[in-house]
Amino acid sequence: MRDRTKRKITPWLFLAPFLAAFLIFMAYPTVYSIVLSFMKFQAGKYTFFGLRNFRFLFTDPLFGKAIVNTLIILVIQVPLQTLLALILANFLNLQRLRLKGLFRMFTFMPVLVDTISYSIVFLLLFNNNTDAIVNGFLGLFGVQPLQWMNVGYLAKSVIVVAVTWRWTGYNAVIILGGLQNISAELYEAASIDGASKVRQFFAVTLPGVKPVLTFSVVLSINGILQLFAEPNLITKGGPVNQTLTIVQYLYNTGFGSFNFGVASAGAYILAVMIGIFSFIQLRLTKEE
Repeated sequence: MRDRTKRKITPWLFLAPFLAAFLIFMAYPTVYSIVLSFMKFQAGKYTFFGLRNFRFLFTDPLFGKAIVNTLIILVIQVPLQTLLALILANFLNLQRLRLKGLFRMFTFMPVLVDTISYSIVFLLLFNNNTDAIVNGFLGLFGVQPLQWMNVGYLAKSVIVVAVTWRWTGYNAVIILGGLQNISAELYEAASIDGASKVRQFFAVTLPGVKPVLTFSVVLSINGILQLFAEPNLITKGGPVNQTLTIVQYLYNTGFGSFNFGVASAGAYILAVMIGIFSFIQLRLTKEE
């Protein structure tokens, strides 16, 4: 009986640290935030508020603006990043490429850079001053200094460039893993049939990396929908909320206005959006 009891208890003892951490840091905050989304802090205590937090968000122009800003960045950044990652992955997969390990290390390194550090670097690069690096470079070609942080579409472009610089290499390494799983015999057969390199890319390479490419795109979409650090550090949501993202809005609402009920409700609206985008992406790329 003792041996049987020990065999039953021992696995749970090994799982206990993880289960405790999961319950404290994941399960409890999740359940508590769901409760908060239906509550409002009044007279020193939380009172039931029903669906009015959600109704407020759907009628708040600023929240709508944050959604539009996020979607604009997503529509531009994700295809650009995916294309660059695909090109870079094919370059890293070339048989005749020397020092492959070194190139792959440099490709992956941007994602290891601290978010605050690289955001400050991009803030300095795209400063409005005439002596800033980017404006100084453009001045060599007679281009007048651009007000990167004072014009909406320019500020969005800075965010797109910053995020693309950081995550393109990461996605390239993911796609590279898919490229290395494609059999060389498929390329040999395509060459024998007279297929050009371009034809091989569309007929062999793209179908071969389709699952990995889908995974990369889903990760990228989810990342942009949760974008916070770059706009918060580089543009601070400006100018005039032109780069305000959904998560930045939720942060300002929760920790700026201490309206955690609305912030929690917004978090679950965002979760539903992420689920919808992921579902659509998986359905569109599903094999027959």
